[in-house]
Amino acid sequence: MSRVADERRAQFTRYKHDVEDEGKPFYPYAMFHDTVMSLVVVCTMVALACIWYFTADPDTPGEEGTGWLGVVYEHKADPGTTSFTPRPDWYFYFLFYLLRIFKWPDSVILGTVGIPTIALVLLLALPFYDRRRERRLSRRPLAVVAFLLTVAAMGILTYKGATAKEATGGANLAGRWMEDNNLPEEVRPGAELFSESGCLNCHTYDGDGASNLGAPDLTNIGSQSGKDAAYLTRYISDPSKFGNNVMPKFASLGEERVRQIAEFLAASKGG
Repeated sequence: MSRVADERRAQFTRYKHDVEDEGKPFYPYAMFHDTVMSLVVVCTMVALACIWYFTADPDTPGEEGTGWLGVVYEHKADPGTTSFTPRPDWYFYFLFYLLRIFKWPDSVILGTVGIPTIALVLLLALPFYDRRRERRLSRRPLAVVAFLLTVAAMGILTYKGATAKEATGGANLAGRWMEDNNLPEEVRPGAELFSESGCLNCHTYDGDGASNLGAPDLTNIGSQSGKDAAYLTRYISDPSKFGNNVMPKFASLGEERVRQIAEFLAASKGG
């Protein structure tokens, strides 16, 4: 232990001598470089902001007023919409896609908390467990491979998250479902409610939607024994009474709307 401590003291002494003989003081060299770089970054941000603002038409929302770097603002938000699917900013797409890989509830904690936390701890501990003086990339194969794998993983997850298909809803889907499955016209209101009330965020129907949280496909649920409109009305209102603590309660939609959705599902027998 004493020999190791002596070697480290000698290395530190040589380092101090090298700085005194060949190095440059923090002021003014490093401070000047940092100041110039900060000025470049700020000027770039100001220039991009000016290009974005002056090339777009602030009086025309949406795509018609798009400038070189996008629109000034989109159409006025509708707080009552039921078909909008929120998405994160692009730099969170990798984490967004991890949620699709690690399904809730069994492994979602590993994907959203475990992996990012482990990666952050390894990064913070890097100066403590990697104390070698060698910095040439050709002599650090393990570090280079780890870096390349990290970049590749982040890039692939970001791309997959950016191009992932989201569940969509609307009357157009309901019309196609009605035709594909030979459904009676009286269940159309329930089909439209099903497509617009967030059901497709977890369930799939006739090839539409996103299968999440272990939710089943409901295209032919009406053909299952005992799944009539009365049963489905009670189930949709409060799934916890049937042992399902994952699906939220939809009693807040109102008795009439829940009944309409239940009638639509009861009539769905897979064509």
